[in-house]
Amino acid sequence: MGRIQSTAGRRAALIALGSGTLLLAACVSKPVRPANADGTWCHRVGKAPRYKLTCTSAPVPPPTVEDDAKRFAASADRFTVYVVRKRWADAANVVKLTVDGGAQAETVPESFVRLRLPPGEHVLRASWSEGEAQTLVRGAAGQIRIVELVGSVWVWGSTYEFMPGDEASRDRVLRVRMVADVG
Repeated sequence: MGRIQSTAGRRAALIALGSGTLLLAACVSKPVRPANADGTWCHRVGKAPRYKLTCTSAPVPPPTVEDDAKRFAASADRFTVYVVRKRWADAANVVKLTVDGGAQAETVPESFVRLRLPPGEHVLRASWSEGEAQTLVRGAAGQIRIVELVGSVWVWGSTYEFMPGDEASRDRVLRVRMVADVG
């Protein structure tokens, strides 16, 4: 009788251990791919040899600038906005980001842009081949705001919208690649 309970206990422990390992493996994010030789960066979807690349057309900031941005240090005389893209249904488009109709940056899936703007009110506009979205951000010198550019890409079309960021957004910034530093 003791041997049956021992086997059942071991089996339960192994199932619990295996389930816990599986859950932890799902939480681990893949490492951020390095920039290409020409300085651009590509988000890759799918498995080789048929994966699809979505790439920036301009070089991305060097790792030292990205590391500085991921410290979330406030600028004494600027309003800092992080625009982050990291959602499961957003995997294909290059989205052009403009600020007040002027400064521009390109975003790709699993990336972020840091904007250091004059204090005040600014219009962020995202445009892609099928449409555009915009939002108004307002802030004072020394403030930091995170905005998520949430996208859904399906066979029948793509949509994007700006959403206010939260603590989870900050974590998303830490797990993705910086593709532009404006200001």
